[in-house]
Amino acid sequence: MVWWYIAVFVVALVVSYSLTPKPQNAKPAGLGDFKVPTAEEGREIPVLFGTRDIEGPNVVWFGDLRTVAIKKKGGKK
Repeated sequence: MVWWYIAVFVVALVVSYSLTPKPQNAKPAGLGDFKVPTAEEGREIPVLFGTRDIEGPNVVWFGDLRTVAIKKKGGKK
């Protein structure tokens, strides 16, 4: 009876592996792909009470965005 459970388990593994979506070859994101907030002089600063999404925030600084070349290969040793 145990062999029946093992066979069903193996068949389920094969079916689930064959139905998994295959990853597409996506290019890495560049600095131009980020949608960052802007800072403009004279633009009002929104005051927020509670939890909301601000679609056009006026900020002064937003992270240290830069690109750095990868100089070594990764993987197993």
